[in-house]
Amino acid sequence: MRVPLLLVLVSLVGVAVGLSVPGWADLALLAGLCALAGAILFGAALLRLEPRAAADAKWVIVDGSNVMYWKGDAPQIETVRQVLERLADLGFSPGVAFDANAGYLLAGRYLDHAAFSKMLGMAEDRVMVVDKGTPADATILATARDLGARVVSNDRFRDWLDQHPEAGRPGALIRGGFVDGALWLALDDAALRPVKAQAGSGP
Repeated sequence: MRVPLLLVLVSLVGVAVGLSVPGWADLALLAGLCALAGAILFGAALLRLEPRAAADAKWVIVDGSNVMYWKGDAPQIETVRQVLERLADLGFSPGVAFDANAGYLLAGRYLDHAAFSKMLGMAEDRVMVVDKGTPADATILATARDLGARVVSNDRFRDWLDQHPEAGRPGALIRGGFVDGALWLALDDAALRPVKAQAGSGP
């Protein structure tokens, strides 16, 4: 991918020289064609990288209806946003799923995935609101299994372990919470937990 980019840059220099030096118009034309070819090659290289990047993504599914209760007794969308931002900062590619009643709990009305997407500042294809009467747990676990993803939730999903035994494996679930207003996530790196949580006074 570096070669096409280098070709574009060198060609643009050639165009600039050809246009600024009298009698070098042919150089400008040739360099312009090279710049166009380099741009096409660079674009093709990017397109080839996209599927690989998607396959290599470190996916994690956030149980939004659980996480929104991590900070205090009342549900808060800001809590979900903070968790999503921290996960992204740690190199994860997060998605989030909500129960159908999450909007009523947060805003007193039904909210679809587009509304939650706007509230969270996320792409719509990363947000899911399950249909009424459908438990989000099943959708979360099925999606996580399909993507090979971990799940962020303090729910143990015990009722679903027969169908999704992978949820009971060590590391499949990422617990978390807030200690003195600071977010902690039970990831492999203990440094991601605040001191109080490490000492045993956290969730």
